[in-house]
Amino acid sequence: MFSWLTSTFLGKLISTFFLSMVPVIELRGGLPYGIALGLDYPAALIAAVLGNMVPVPFIIIYIRHIFTWLRRRSSWWDLRITYLERKAHLKGRVVQKYSAIGLCILVAIPLPGTGAWTGALVAAVLDMRLRRALPSIFLGVCIAAAIMTMVTFGVIHVF
Repeated sequence: MFSWLTSTFLGKLISTFFLSMVPVIELRGGLPYGIALGLDYPAALIAAVLGNMVPVPFIIIYIRHIFTWLRRRSSWWDLRITYLERKAHLKGRVVQKYSAIGLCILVAIPLPGTGAWTGALVAAVLDMRLRRALPSIFLGVCIAAAIMTMVTFGVIHVF
């Protein structure tokens, strides 16, 4: 389907980068995808980490404004946003207790419901400053990359 995109080195980098930007998939899917495409490890790692980090500052800065705007649009959005905020507050307990280290741990665990998007949402809901949240999220993404590297190359067997 996307063979025209993944037939070149640049195309493989771009597709790995953009796949790593997608919520839920993020680096957990982007890094193994890039390696499976035939990218060498450093190129796949850089594309996945950068792709995973691009949305983070925008989420931290703008998500509350977007939520407010959507809530004014309809009650349907209000229900979904309330649900997201409740989940963010639940995950934010660790972050509130351990601050920046807690945020790093939340992002570093390569499981669904964690990651850079969730960490950025939690940081925004807890009113963490960008200059404090961004390094913690970046470190968490790097730790997740190390874990996913070990899983991808078979050092850690998941099943």
